[in-house]
Amino acid sequence: MTAPDTSTAPARGGRWIEEWDPEDEVFWAEKGERVARRNLLFSVLSEHIGFSVWTMWSVLVLFMGPEYGLTPADKFLLTSMVTLVGAVVRVPYTFAVALFGGRNWTIVSAALLLVPTVAAFVVMEPGTSFDTFLVVGLLAGVGGGNFASSMTNINAFFPLRKKGWALGLNAGGGNIGVPVIQLVALAIIGASGGPRLLLGIYIPLIVVAAVLAGIFMDNIASVKNDTGAALDAAKDAHTWIMSFLYIGTFGSFIGYAFAFGQVLQVQFGRTPLQAAYLTFIGPLLGSLIRPVGGWLADRYGGARITLWNFVAMAAATGVLVYASSEKSLPLFVSVFVVLFVLSGLGNGSTYKMIPGIFQRKALEAGLEGEEAARHGRRLSGAAMGLIGAVGALGGVGINLAFRQSFLDSGSGTGAFVTFLAFYAAAFAVTWVVYLRRPATPARASATAEAKAQLSYAEV
Repeated sequence: MTAPDTSTAPARGGRWIEEWDPEDEVFWAEKGERVARRNLLFSVLSEHIGFSVWTMWSVLVLFMGPEYGLTPADKFLLTSMVTLVGAVVRVPYTFAVALFGGRNWTIVSAALLLVPTVAAFVVMEPGTSFDTFLVVGLLAGVGGGNFASSMTNINAFFPLRKKGWALGLNAGGGNIGVPVIQLVALAIIGASGGPRLLLGIYIPLIVVAAVLAGIFMDNIASVKNDTGAALDAAKDAHTWIMSFLYIGTFGSFIGYAFAFGQVLQVQFGRTPLQAAYLTFIGPLLGSLIRPVGGWLADRYGGARITLWNFVAMAAATGVLVYASSEKSLPLFVSVFVVLFVLSGLGNGSTYKMIPGIFQRKALEAGLEGEEAARHGRRLSGAAMGLIGAVGALGGVGINLAFRQSFLDSGSGTGAFVTFLAFYAAAFAVTWVVYLRRPATPARASATAEAKAQLSYAEV
C-alpha cells in the first residue's frame, strides 16, 4: 500500500495537508507521527495560554481588596459568568477548525486572547464599577473556547490507538495554564506588584503563541464540518451521558480552579498572598496527571478508570465536608489537592471514552476496519465540542453553589454536600451504562452476549 501524500497543495496556499490517514501504520511510521507530534506541541502552547486567560479572573479577584468595593458574592458571580462564556463558546470553536483549518484557527483564536487581556489591563483599578468588571470578565471566556478547537484539531491528527495519550497530553498541557498563571500571580503579589503587571506579562506571550502556530502548524484538508454528524451526535444518548460525566471531571477541575482561592480567603481568612501560596498546587497536579488518566484508559478501559475515579472523588469530598465543618485548614487543603488530582485523572479517562464509544457503535452496526474508524472519528469529533461545552458548565455550577452556600451559612460545607451527591450519581451512571453486565435473553448466543459486553466496557 502506498502511504498517503502529506505534501502541501499549492492551489490552497498556506500549510494544507491534502491526504491524512493516521490509521495506516506505514503512513503513521513514515510521516504521520512526526507531523502529528509537531502540531500537538504548538496546539498545547496556544491552549495553555488560552486557559491562563480564561482563568485569570480567579487570580485577579485575589488582588481586588476592599478598595474595589466587591463582596464575596460579587466575586463568585463574576467567576461564574466567566466560566459560563468559556463553556458556551466551545461549541462554535469546535466547528471553526473545519471552517478555517486547524492551523489558521489556532492563529485567530490565540490572537483573540489579546482582547480580554488588554481590556482587563485598562479597567483594573479601584473605582471601576462591578458591571464593567463583569463585561470585561465575560470577554475572557474566549480563552475557554481554545480547548474545544484544539481537541477537535488534535483528534484528527492521531489514530484511535494513540488518542488517549494524545488528547490527554493536549488537554493536560492546556490545563497547566491554570496553575501557571496562579504561580506568576504568586510571584507578583510576593514582590508587591499589581494586577496590571500580571496582565502585561501575558500580552507578549499571546503574540508569541499566535506567531509560532502560524510558522509550525498545519491544516488537514479532509476535516470538514459535517452538519449531519453534529445532528447525529446531538441525538445520540451517549453524547449526553458523557457530557454528564464530564461535568463531574472537567467541571470539577475548572470550577475548583476558579473557586479555591476565594474559599480560602472567605472561609479560612487567608490573605491574598497566603491563598496564592496554596491555590496553584491542586490545578498543577491535576493538569500533570491528565495524560496519565488517558494512558490508564488506553490500557485498562476508560469506563473502568472513570468508575473508580468517581468513587475516589466522592470519598475525598466526604472528607472535605468534615474538614470544612471543623474549619481544619491543613486537612482541607490536603484533600482539596487530592480532589484536583482525581479530577485530572477523570478528565483523561472520560475523554478517551468518547472516540471508543462511537467506534464500538460502528462495529455493532456492522461496519468494519477503516470504515468503522472513519465513522467513529466523524461522530466523536462532532460530539467532543458539545461534551466539552456541557462539561465546562459544571464549573459554573460549582461557583454558584459556593456563592449560595456562603450566602446561606457563611461556609462552603453545603456546596460540598451537593458535590458529593453528584459524584455518587456519576458513579451510578457509569456503572449502569458502561460496565453493568446486560441481561441476556435465553436464546441469545454467548458470542452475542460477549460482543454486547465488550462494546462499552473496554472503551
